[in-house]
Parts: sequence; structure tokens; C-alpha cells
Amino acid sequence: QVYLVESGGGPVQAGGSLTLSCAASGPTFTTDSFNYYSVGWFRQSPGAGNDREFVASAQWIGNYTIYGDSVNGRFTISRDDAQRTVYLKMDNLKAEDTAVYTCAARRGTYARLERSYEAWGQGNQVTVSS
Repeated sequence: QVYLVESGGGPVQAGGSLTLSCAASGPTFTTDSFNYYSVGWFRQSPGAGNDREFVASAQWIGNYTIYGDSVNGRFTISRDDAQRTVYLKMDNLKAEDTAVYTCAARRGTYARLERSYEAWGQGNQVTVSS
């Protein structure tokens, strides 16, 4: 089992930057385990119902990352091994980036689909204003 806790959300001005954190823990999760998991970020926009949009995913073995078309070139995934934490740095934020952001984890490769992931965070509100 792996448990995820998100932080760093809140209000931000359009054109600004914000970084979300996703800390991992669990009875069998260690720093060495970090390399064998992939992380995904999804978001739920206002008026989108229960549907989540794919934002980004990272596979640490091979150092491979993928991003959704709407955020490509503006968002970046990174990690801190000592803190067992993954970060999503969001630059040049736009009003349409306003959403509840959620991190997810899976054992295996990067993935774009929600059903591929086995653990989820609680969700983190990001509000972009002009």
C-alpha cells in the first residue's frame, strides 16, 4: 500500500507560478521503492462534473515524462528523494487552469488513464485569477 498527501494549492494570479507537492508513505514504501513507481497528475475543472483531465505523468526509470496538450511546455514534474515527495511546478498559469488537482501513483510505467493507478491523493484546489 502507498498513501499520498497533497499540499501547496491555493489562489494565484494569472501569469504566475505555483508548485504542488505529493508526499508518499506506506508500510512497504521506502526511498528505494521510489524508482519503481510512476506518478500521475489529474484535474477536475469547474462544470466538468466528475470527469478528470490528464495533466502529467512521470516514469522515474528512464527519466521519462509526458504532459497533456493543454499544459505542455508550462508544467514540470520533479522529485525529492530524501523527502519522498513529487512536485508539479506550474508556470504561466491561465484562468482555465483553475481546478481541483489530484496526484496518483502506480507500480509500473507512465500512464494517461485514471484506471491505471492504484493510489490517489485527496485533491487540492488551485484558483487562478486575473
